Amino acid sequence: MLEKGFSSPTDRILRLKNTLLQVKPYVESERATLATLAYQQYEHLPAIMRRARVIEKIFHELPITIRADELIVGAVTIHPRSTEICPEFSFEWVEKEFETMEHRLADPFIIEKETAQALSEAFKYWPGKTTSSLAASYMSDATKESMAGGVFTVGNYFYGGVGHVSVDYGKVLKIGFRGIIAEVNEALAKLDRSRPDYLKKEQFYQAVIISYQAAIAFAHRYAQEAARLAQAENNPQRKRELEQIAQNCRQVPEQGATTFWQACQTFWFIQSMLQIESSGHSISPGRFDQYMYPYLAADSSITPEFAQELVDCCWIKLNDINKTRDEVSAQAFAGYAVFQNLCVGGQTEEGRDATNPLSYMCMEATAHVRLPQPSFSIRVWQGTPDEFLFRACEVVRLGLGVPAIYNDEVIIPALQNRGVSLQDARDYCIIGCVEPQAPHRTEGWHDAAFFNVAKVLEITLNNGRAGGKQLGPITGEMTSWRGMDDFYQAFQQQMTHFVHQLVEACNSVDLAHGERCPLPFLSALVDDCIGRGKSLQEGGAIYNFTGPQAFGVADTGDSVYAIQKQVFEEGKLTLAELKSALESNFGHAADSSPQASLSENDLCAMVQQIIDRDGSLDAAAIKEEVYRRLSSTAAPQGSQRFAEIRRILENTPCFGNDIDEVDLVARRCALIYCREVEKYRNPRGGQFQAGIYPVSANVLFGKDVGALPDGRLAKAPLADGVSPRQGKDGSGPTAAASSVAKLDHFIASNGTLYNQKFLPSALAGEKGLRNFGSLVRNYFDKKGMHVQFNVVDRDTLLRAQKDPQQHQDLVVRVAGYSAQFVVLAKEVQDDIISRTEQHF
Repeated sequence: MLEKGFSSPTDRILRLKNTLLQVKPYVESERATLATLAYQQYEHLPAIMRRARVIEKIFHELPITIRADELIVGAVTIHPRSTEICPEFSFEWVEKEFETMEHRLADPFIIEKETAQALSEAFKYWPGKTTSSLAASYMSDATKESMAGGVFTVGNYFYGGVGHVSVDYGKVLKIGFRGIIAEVNEALAKLDRSRPDYLKKEQFYQAVIISYQAAIAFAHRYAQEAARLAQAENNPQRKRELEQIAQNCRQVPEQGATTFWQACQTFWFIQSMLQIESSGHSISPGRFDQYMYPYLAADSSITPEFAQELVDCCWIKLNDINKTRDEVSAQAFAGYAVFQNLCVGGQTEEGRDATNPLSYMCMEATAHVRLPQPSFSIRVWQGTPDEFLFRACEVVRLGLGVPAIYNDEVIIPALQNRGVSLQDARDYCIIGCVEPQAPHRTEGWHDAAFFNVAKVLEITLNNGRAGGKQLGPITGEMTSWRGMDDFYQAFQQQMTHFVHQLVEACNSVDLAHGERCPLPFLSALVDDCIGRGKSLQEGGAIYNFTGPQAFGVADTGDSVYAIQKQVFEEGKLTLAELKSALESNFGHAADSSPQASLSENDLCAMVQQIIDRDGSLDAAAIKEEVYRRLSSTAAPQGSQRFAEIRRILENTPCFGNDIDEVDLVARRCALIYCREVEKYRNPRGGQFQAGIYPVSANVLFGKDVGALPDGRLAKAPLADGVSPRQGKDGSGPTAAASSVAKLDHFIASNGTLYNQKFLPSALAGEKGLRNFGSLVRNYFDKKGMHVQFNVVDRDTLLRAQKDPQQHQDLVVRVAGYSAQFVVLAKEVQDDIISRTEQHF
């Protein structure tokens, strides 16, 4: 039997989960107030020492809470699933949204009046002192204009902390925070006082010691609180639990863990403390099954059932972390995304299979909890046991959008090509959405920017103009092109220009973080910051990268191929006709779409007429009739010809159907971006590396892109990641995957993202499971990097839109993360609904 099914979670896990599902997230003010007071008090100190004093004050004074039923304790906020504000990065956008954040389109948060008042008081200190203000001062006006024009954005780290890292959990499990303090003291004692960098290193080491002493005190506060609650507890079982929690918090993370329960508590303290120090998201647990399993294997006193419940509790706690962003960024990260990527399986550093019993328990925990966090991933290679892959496919069939699946055979050599050693590359984990890195050795700056390749295409088609403004270089009007070589030359020039601006913006933000917000607590958990005596933000990691990600690749590829095919090869269109059609949005208002132009009754009547006429229903007949009706009612002059032009463009073969001549155009366009990015270096001494994944920015930044030569209307969503355009991969899942595999995933070493959506019936039974496993193996054999799945039918999603209260536990894959479907903005929901429903 391939199908094993899943056990039921305990009542405790169901209660903890229900609490998270029912609460509304709040913005809290305590951290902002404490950080501001510390900054004011220690203005005279160097940046690294000020940061140490900030974290010291926060760890000593941030309110703590132990919630009912918890076995793993430690919270960033008093309210469940809520967030604190970190004004040292930015604050203006928060103040602007005091009245609107509760009601905004994406990721609303409640800000109580008293909280707003406390934040307003704290914010008075911060004008001109934040990382965002310093970063902005480094950027040229031309770069800011390109960002405003929708070419790219660096809002992720411009407004918040960097995050996007996996730290050395295993080191803390082994030696505790006391061991780290001892290591730092040893390095401090060996410093050469004659060297010019002595003072900076000495300050860094002192900052780490202060931070870790405060972190120990923070854990001890939880020990005291658990003991206090135990004294007042009447339920004997809960009293024993609280007493053990108190004992655990006195032991860890100050000392090494001796039991699996203590190991789980250590893991969570590290995770929550990193969130408290900085507002960076994508603090990713990495290879949880590798560093945690030795403590499970050595714990002879624990039952399998209780061990599973502890893992489930860790999964619950990961969903307690939340983050608010400015209104625009919230749309790009829709679904309260925090991207805590936890990875199992793969290889050991020696190249042996790494699967262990905890790998399977993590899958069981995912089935039990069924919440968006962790962003659960598995690694697959030629030595992966079939049982492991089939078990992962069973989890996928639950419809949670996890696990995402990654290919060792691509990622390991891609990392080696960036200078990562073979041993470290084999030990890779996944950060945030889809970004590979050597854990606890890397400052990857993944998600450093969103880059809109489709917008660069639009600018190329308009001789460097966007919205009537000359944003890019003058490269020639499209009507003057004599062939595709002229297009590619212009596209390359525009790409060179805008990638240079992208790098300027990223490096501006990078410099600002290094100067104003070095993070001593985080830095001590990444190699080799202690050895180098340097914070992570100043280049202390062994491997340093900057990873901007692109989206709109499929739209660009399909558009370029449409020009090649319909203009230069078959002559069905002239460049002048195409230019006119694009400028008029194919005869539609800028915010319209064909679907919106016909009522539901009109569509139903149209379908019935086709059935009566033809005796059957054909998709091509429906499309033809839609265009005919739209053309007959369109008002603008020439709209019938525009509709005809659009029909020609839309009938051009598309990326996603295993057609070489089409797919290789998309590959070429993606490579132009990737190769331009990798020419640059960052202030930490590392290389830029490209990724191709969108979060949900393909919806948001699609609004900045006009009509395209693939027939897409202005402002419509773009394709997500390396996936084909919605509904265009009609030749089946294997053909679609084959197209995606033709992109050069090795050069896009910051990660690529491929979404597929399956009908549940397609994967049912053992036959469905075998087909599913074969699809993954086949795609990986062709050198695809990553794939993830939604297993849900359209009707379920539509019902959830109409009745969100009855579908709060419906979790879907958005992009590189999963989210509750009902909390997504409607336009993001519509984008997910529109994806092709595959079947075998």
